[in-house]
Amino acid sequence: MSVISIAIQKGGSGKTTTALNLGAALSQEGKKVLLIDADPQANLSQSLGIEDEPQFNLYSELKKDILQEGGDLSKAIVHTAAGIDVIPASIDLAIVELEMAGLMGREYLISDLLKPLVDEYDYIFIDCPHAISLLTVNALVASDYVMLPLPGEFLPLKGVYGFMRQFEIIRKKLNPRLELLGMVMTKYDERKSMNVGVKKQLEEKFDGKVFHTVIRTNIQLAKAQEAGKDIFSYDRSANGAKDYRQLAGELMERSYSERMATEQEYAHV
Repeated sequence: MSVISIAIQKGGSGKTTTALNLGAALSQEGKKVLLIDADPQANLSQSLGIEDEPQFNLYSELKKDILQEGGDLSKAIVHTAAGIDVIPASIDLAIVELEMAGLMGREYLISDLLKPLVDEYDYIFIDCPHAISLLTVNALVASDYVMLPLPGEFLPLKGVYGFMRQFEIIRKKLNPRLELLGMVMTKYDERKSMNVGVKKQLEEKFDGKVFHTVIRTNIQLAKAQEAGKDIFSYDRSANGAKDYRQLAGELMERSYSERMATEQEYAHV
């Protein structure tokens, strides 16, 4: 089992698209996948066809925990037609930070709620908000890995550097097991010199942490989300489907290697 936060300090970078379609690709490989929508905008929930806010969602169970009423994330799981489980978001997540204020252990709320579920899934992906908010901190504290999607442009690149500073603080102070799984280039066009240049810069700065797979610019990805479907349910022959299938294979190899390395490290302690 791996809990992976998908995060970056920049909107429009492909977080939700990656959470949705990477989860779908892994599901097609026979993996049991849970997606958690931790963004108040609820784009991941809507991309899976969940238009009306369910009674049970991430916020409803966080709220119960804040009030010490015993939140239960299993009640919030929605089983989708694509075979992916999802815990939907709520617009009320926008105010959860105010409700967390002053609460002891507020950084561990999502981690505590996830504990009963972690052994039920092969992969759990958390789609984080665009900013380093308490929700993002909660997601990172609950995670084994973080994955950063970004287009090959200047501002998303700055977002990576900003995020990595926060990442190091969170790993040092709150979650020492957290590792950077990797960065994946989205909306990629090898004909654009800026895309190629940003990828090269990341490879030089973060050696071995940039996925070889790139997600090419593909309008079918946006159309699939508009239809409330993953790319495989919408158009499995599209370049977007091919790219996310390849990324899933690379992720499985990488997460396995990281897990083996961690186990060997602890074995020698």
